[in-house]
Amino acid sequence: MNNPSSAVRLLLDTWREVCRHLDIDESIRILAPRIAEAVPVDRVVVRRLDAPRARIDTVATGDVNASDELPPVRTPLTLDEVETVRAWAAAGRVRVWRRGESDPLRELLAPGRSATLAAPLAAGEAAIGLLLLQGRGDLSAHLELAGALAEPFAAALANDARLHELARLREAVEADNRALLARLGRQDISDSIVGAETGLRGVMERVEQVARTDAPVLIFGETGSGKEVVARSIHARSRRAQGPFLRVNCGAIPPELVDSELFGHERGSFTGAVATRRGWFERADGGTLFLDELGELPPAAQVRLLRVLQDGTFERVGGQRVLTVDVRIVGATHRDMRALLTSGAFREDLWYRVSVFPIHLPPLRARRQDIAPLVHHFASRAGERLHGVPLVPTPADIQVLEAYDWPGNVRELAAVIERAAILGDGRRLDVKTALGVLPPPDRPVAPVPREADPAAGTLEATAREAIEEALERTRGRIEGPYGAARILGINPHTLRSRMRKMGIHWDRFRMGGVG
Repeated sequence: MNNPSSAVRLLLDTWREVCRHLDIDESIRILAPRIAEAVPVDRVVVRRLDAPRARIDTVATGDVNASDELPPVRTPLTLDEVETVRAWAAAGRVRVWRRGESDPLRELLAPGRSATLAAPLAAGEAAIGLLLLQGRGDLSAHLELAGALAEPFAAALANDARLHELARLREAVEADNRALLARLGRQDISDSIVGAETGLRGVMERVEQVARTDAPVLIFGETGSGKEVVARSIHARSRRAQGPFLRVNCGAIPPELVDSELFGHERGSFTGAVATRRGWFERADGGTLFLDELGELPPAAQVRLLRVLQDGTFERVGGQRVLTVDVRIVGATHRDMRALLTSGAFREDLWYRVSVFPIHLPPLRARRQDIAPLVHHFASRAGERLHGVPLVPTPADIQVLEAYDWPGNVRELAAVIERAAILGDGRRLDVKTALGVLPPPDRPVAPVPREADPAAGTLEATAREAIEEALERTRGRIEGPYGAARILGINPHTLRSRMRKMGIHWDRFRMGGVG
């Protein structure tokens, strides 16, 4: 091309088209006739160098009036040939072959008889492919133009590779999701909530009201009543539905690690911080952060949470840089928040921020009309998961289950149905046996009688009351992050020893088989 202004216009047009279209085929189809106006070519071809698989693939072709044979879709290479192509690409020189000219490099890059300009395409220092301009005339006068066109076509090829990689990753994630849903016995991650039209009608109406906004939500409800299900429903109905939904159990994080878990830390900020770590707020950016057991947050973390709610900013532990996130907070608690506010364990200013829109989730005993559909749901799922066949409860099963008080709510019901499916050997639900392992809720097991110890006095009575209160809160669990030993701040073995001395039996608090 002898006209510099025409060459500039062609280069600008090429950049415009490759930036406009994600599909490199579409760019080539539009640009091939435009290039043919400037260079006597019949075909424009982009080929990708796949060094790990030792081959060159043709990814896009634009024909103007070509009659010669197309370059092969795939050319296998030996390791030596891969290095030959890489060396040519690293040199960055455009090669020109006259019609019918023989050359070993040509046989690798552009086999055929057409006159050919071959320009290497690179991303940084790595060779990723080549641009071929093929025609019948003398193309040696257009070496400089071919080299200039290589840059936008390299960008187009790199974008095409990223697009295909994203498509591959998306397909892999979708396959994982389908497999997970199959194991859970669900058709979709946003399956309808059982009881949404009956016992939870009022709850779902409030969910619909608040989901469209970004207002913080605080869900009140007993343990096992389904607070996380409601939180996920709020997220699924919000504008953040395509963003992440992350759950954090505030009661399960040691107080000394709360700041690091929620807000992240910088490398070297404390002993053991061998690398920079993103906290839950950074990971949930653009989505919803579900703070379960919000009432368990220690005071120091409450201060930092208040700042995030006020202006969306925070700093990592040991960091100096202020970070900004866009996160919607949904909290949940089974605690008496009025008592926590009165005692000063929970900050009033934070309370006003997190409780903008409260939702009260009724316990299962207050919506007994939902027990039957829940039983059918859990029985079908348990049968499919355990034995490959959905199970159907009998009217007698439903009657027995509706008569129970369900102190563990929906979580306990799901556990009992799964136990009944196992006891029934996959052919039926053995509900009576499954419920028979539980102590009656209205007749707790009495403690073993013991003689009073005059020396113990009020101190032992206070200790007994504290232990029993902790066991009641944890439903008999002693060890672990949700155990009574954690609440009391003592070793589990020490707690068991004291319980034996005081005649306190954990099984009188253990309802629904909580482990």
